[in-house]
Amino acid sequence: MSVETSSFRERVLVLVSQIPAGQVATYGQIAALAGSPRAARQVGGVLSALPPDTAVPWQRVINRQGSLSTWRKGCGELQQALLEAEGIVFNASGACDLSRYGWAGPALAAGSQRGAQ
Repeated sequence: MSVETSSFRERVLVLVSQIPAGQVATYGQIAALAGSPRAARQVGGVLSALPPDTAVPWQRVINRQGSLSTWRKGCGELQQALLEAEGIVFNASGACDLSRYGWAGPALAAGSQRGAQ
């Protein structure tokens, strides 16, 4: 799929599908990687429209403070449980450490895998 010909929604879903278990990305990070750096809320809209049985790991996208934005949608508890099952730890304020669990993105992740071989 070409970035130039795919829709914003398609680019978001492809990117989110690349986030490995045990790592998270922010809405703004995904928006920027999808080519629309000011579209963080639209990323949330794309993810909130996914069906409950989706294979897309929507739970791995959080806000820029390392907290969950899904509490008001009624699925914050589920999102936190899914992330904790992947090994992500939340502090007493409900935030995770983005410097520890943050995803580097597709280009950096691919480069670091090549260097490890």
